[in-house]
Amino acid sequence: MNTAPLIPSIAAGLGGTTSVMVGAPRWLTASLFGCLVLGLITVAVLQAVLPQESVHRLAWWRDRRRHQQLRRQTRIRPERPNGRPEGQGHDE
Repeated sequence: MNTAPLIPSIAAGLGGTTSVMVGAPRWLTASLFGCLVLGLITVAVLQAVLPQESVHRLAWWRDRRRHQQLRRQTRIRPERPNGRPEGQGHDE
C-alpha cells in the first residue's frame, strides 16, 4: 500500500487540529482525535481491500454488480397467506 501522499495530509491536519484544540475540554479533544483515528483506519482498510489500479478496479465493480444481479435472481421469495410465493398468481 502506498501511503506517501497520505502522510503530508495527516501531518498538516494534525498540526492545524492541535493549534485549534489548545485550551479545549478534554472530552472534546479525546472525541476529535478518536474520530481522526477512526477515519485513518477506515481509509487504510479501504485502500487495502479495494483494488487501486484502474483495470483491477473495473473488474472488481463488474464482479460486484454481477453478484448483486445473481442475488436478486436467486432470492427466495416469502410465501403469502394463500400459499403462493409473492409475484406468482393473482389474488381472487
